[in-house]
Amino acid sequence: QVQLVESGGGLVQAGGSLRLSCTGSGRSFDTYTMAWFRQAPGEARDVVASHSGSANRTEIAVSVKGRFTLSRDNAGNTLYLQMDRLEPEDTADYYCAAVCQRVADSKCVEYRYWGQGTQVTVTS
Repeated sequence: QVQLVESGGGLVQAGGSLRLSCTGSGRSFDTYTMAWFRQAPGEARDVVASHSGSANRTEIAVSVKGRFTLSRDNAGNTLYLQMDRLEPEDTADYYCAAVCQRVADSKCVEYRYWGQGTQVTVTS
């Protein structure tokens, strides 16, 4: 019943832009962390950006700083990732996650909910 649904992925030329959306339903997400992860073929799933609902704090991965922008709607159930100046290295499946279940070293290491993913392909 609780769902995270991503949208906005697609095929884009290097230098272009995409805007990903993740909308949660079935429960309240406003006080909980939501995050974007990505996983390239043969690579680990790495966090791209996260937003703490309670602290209203945004973190962006170094690899995408200056190119990606994270935002969240006022209701707290939708997370956006504006991706500009895309590079082929950004090609990956992008996943939305929400509600941290386990914290280690001040970082969330386990999320309760995950979306199905949306594919981003950047051509050179």
